[in-house]
Amino acid sequence: MAKNIVEEQTKTGEFYGRYIDDIFMTWNKSEEELRKLLDDANTCHPNIKLDYKIGSSLPFLDVQLTNNNGILSTSVYHKPAAELYVTPFISDHPRHVFINIIQTSLARAARYSSTFEAFNYERRYIKLMLLYNGYPSTFIENEFHKYLSDYILASPFLPLIDHEKKFFKLRQKLLGQPTPRQSQVALSAATADIDNNTDANETK
Repeated sequence: MAKNIVEEQTKTGEFYGRYIDDIFMTWNKSEEELRKLLDDANTCHPNIKLDYKIGSSLPFLDVQLTNNNGILSTSVYHKPAAELYVTPFISDHPRHVFINIIQTSLARAARYSSTFEAFNYERRYIKLMLLYNGYPSTFIENEFHKYLSDYILASPFLPLIDHEKKFFKLRQKLLGQPTPRQSQVALSAATADIDNNTDANETK
């Protein structure tokens, strides 16, 4: 049945994405037809049950996707019950751990935010989260400046990301780089290729 859904999406030019057992898809027909398609899919196997949500704004993994009159926009998704918690600044960790938390949060904000407004909202959220966990305001500002200045050149007396052009420049550079997970997968694949080639040479 999943194959039929993918084929239907391909024929109609709609989007279909899947990560393990999470699926996101767009639909341009009636909601009634979509519910019928998904309900029919639920009858294909007794041990497989689809739990679906339909709407113009939905989370997929940790991204919030919104359909604005046919234009998809994205932002960081936070679960309603999620707490403002990261490793507390007073914990006994090396300094680079706290710096990595800030850098990772900012990178995610830039990657997932398709608009300048969404990025600024997430940047404020990150700062609030860090302050809540005891991070000094000066430390936060310094690390924000250090990280963003690697991508955007700006005067130290002016905000680093103060308009859309700077934001989109930052985002373009970040999206052009692999995520840590992508780098890890690529390294694992390269290592596997080397091992396979070694085994093949040894059996000749």
